[in-house]
Amino acid sequence: MLENTDRSIPNFNGREAIILAGGLGTRLREAVPDLPKCMAPVAGRPFLFYVINYLRSQGVQRFIFSLGYKHEVITAYLNEHFASLSYEYVIEDNPLGTGGAIALALTKTTQPNVLVTNGDTLFKVNADTLYQQHTETNATCTLALKPMQDFNRYGVVELNSNNQIVAFKEKQQYDKGLINGGCYLLNVAAFTAQNWPEKFSFETVFLEKQFEQGKLYAQTQEAYFIDIGIPTDYNHAQTDLAKPVVDLKDIDASWTIFLDRDGVFNHDKVGSYVFTPDEFRLYDGALEAIKTIGQKFGLVLVATNQRGVGKGLMTLQDLHEVHAKMKEEIEAGGGRIDQFYYAIEISNFDPMRKPNPGMAFAAKKDFPQIDMTKAIMVGNNPSDMQMGRNAGLYTVYLTTTNPPYTLPHPEVDWQFETLAQFAAAL
Repeated sequence: MLENTDRSIPNFNGREAIILAGGLGTRLREAVPDLPKCMAPVAGRPFLFYVINYLRSQGVQRFIFSLGYKHEVITAYLNEHFASLSYEYVIEDNPLGTGGAIALALTKTTQPNVLVTNGDTLFKVNADTLYQQHTETNATCTLALKPMQDFNRYGVVELNSNNQIVAFKEKQQYDKGLINGGCYLLNVAAFTAQNWPEKFSFETVFLEKQFEQGKLYAQTQEAYFIDIGIPTDYNHAQTDLAKPVVDLKDIDASWTIFLDRDGVFNHDKVGSYVFTPDEFRLYDGALEAIKTIGQKFGLVLVATNQRGVGKGLMTLQDLHEVHAKMKEEIEAGGGRIDQFYYAIEISNFDPMRKPNPGMAFAAKKDFPQIDMTKAIMVGNNPSDMQMGRNAGLYTVYLTTTNPPYTLPHPEVDWQFETLAQFAAAL
């Protein structure tokens, strides 16, 4: 079943991921009754929230969800909380096994290679290195493996010196070993060229019977891994994925701040855009505020939606001139802006446009020292708060142009009337 076919990214040529989210979750039923496993609440959010946003941090821009059990719960959540995510989904009328579910989802892919992962597992793989090895080896499938010690819940994968898979060992007690982390990079053409039954297991029918052909590779990654399929690990995830409480007074130069522009630094032209430098007017107290912010934070970045460029109402040069004036005034006042990020596309599904977190992840590429767990997004719109949460940031909401939130609120950590009041709290 295919829906939401208009959820497309202009000129898309990015990474895609399949998320398998059709399982019954019987082992977790005691802790989380009547929900798909991926929708189990973890630290105030469905677990799926963390899976989607981690994949987005790794350059995934389009998703295919493979659904089954209580699929309507998942689609309702995506529609409400990920309205700007570019995705499609398929629904199993009858359980197809992991292999059948992947094969069905592959009918919706557009790229030659696709990441495949489970909706109840979070493995924080480095997708860049996985893609690089996958391409260099011309692999049919590349597995991400997690080193583990003292376990009996998983089987073990063995490799040769070329990172080719040479054996899959059954579940038993192991002192140490490499486990299949449930994250795969799959060559779509090579997989679909084979004649698969409608219902089959990806693990036992494909992986464990195909590795002898020498086209299955793996990459060991020592990254965070959690599988919430059993209550013990589900409970661990509650602590692992919760954001610690932070005192603003404890912020230092190891922190990064992302700031929206209009309605934060300067007067917002409600319903329109700041077209020229002459229309750019800083709020009273903004210069002193940004000076204080620059003294506290290691990086000061602007992240702003500027769809007026995409609409043709202004040019990119106009935008640069506005930012040049903004930077000049701020530096004259003793402050600084280290970089500007902006989203100019019209489509809400563009990964750079807030509430999508693309600008934060672009900044991480430019400044690898950014720690998203030590970063704050400051804005005056709900989309700013949502972008912050999607990127894993703390959030500060300014009530300059919109009504205040009722606190506590899941998307807002702090709330102030103006940027100057926020700066005074640092």
